[in-house]
Amino acid sequence: MRDHRKRLRDRFLAGGPAAVPDYELLELVLFRAIPRQDVKPLARALIDHFGDFNRVLSASVTQIGQVPGAGPAVALELKIVEAAAHRLARARVMQRHVVSSWDALLTYCHTVMAHRDTEQFRILFLDTKNVLIADEEQAKGTLDHVPVYPREVVKRALELNAASMILVHNHPSGDPTPSQADITMTRQISDAAGTMGITVHDHLIIGKSCEISLRAQGLF
Repeated sequence: MRDHRKRLRDRFLAGGPAAVPDYELLELVLFRAIPRQDVKPLARALIDHFGDFNRVLSASVTQIGQVPGAGPAVALELKIVEAAAHRLARARVMQRHVVSSWDALLTYCHTVMAHRDTEQFRILFLDTKNVLIADEEQAKGTLDHVPVYPREVVKRALELNAASMILVHNHPSGDPTPSQADITMTRQISDAAGTMGITVHDHLIIGKSCEISLRAQGLF
């Protein structure tokens, strides 16, 4: 077992993430949580249960605990890695010009939202030069609904002295196609913000593997 761990670590260090499949990358994470046990069966069980590496990291502590062998130490290690991934992706977009870092922005949104099992609504607040000055989660919802109040959105934008904003929310179903409620809510926020001189640049809906821009679709 010790030789296997050393070989896997050496292969990862020599070749990077591309040198190991998802379950072996998960093994490397589990080495710290379970120092003296073969973790390959657990890594495969987690991948089989949740579907892929990203969904394993995005699972809740309760969901992780439902997989035999995945105790509190395993859940803690996985959530630490998830938090590190979120912070790294966020650092690549904060205080950056949105247009020049658009791909990084989309990557960040997918990292933090694509694999959630409930809807989340975030707002990216921009200054007069379209630099991202704040990224805030405004609301959490259910499997297919998240409550958003235009007045609260505009109030927060004014508190931050934001000149514009980008709305972002996810569809846990994986299909980013906007609903009529999504379109109506976007128009309400855009209209309310517009009366205060604040622009809504876009509303992005994040699916499992792609996103849809309501602005590009001409929906507001």
